[in-house]
Amino acid sequence: MNPNSDGSVIRLIVPPLTQERRKEFVKSVKAIAENGRVAVRNIRRDAIDKYKKAEKDGDMSKDESKTNQDAAQKLTDKYVKTIDSLASEKEKDILTV
Repeated sequence: MNPNSDGSVIRLIVPPLTQERRKEFVKSVKAIAENGRVAVRNIRRDAIDKYKKAEKDGDMSKDESKTNQDAAQKLTDKYVKTIDSLASEKEKDILTV
């Protein structure tokens, strides 16, 4: 990169991405998406643990606990699917020349 100065504006000419560099970006996107999926699953695990503890302590009935656990699983599935779709869109966007 060679910066060019036009008085009050500095222009950076960025060379076009090579196919190899695009594949590196795709790997990075996949890693970030996996980190997001892991984070969502960790939140689900924590929520389910809290529901089970509340059920064990008698603060919540078994039916309520099961209902809440199912709801947490549905939310997890929803957000994992969203992460997957966003990652695939970004991958297509990166690989488009």
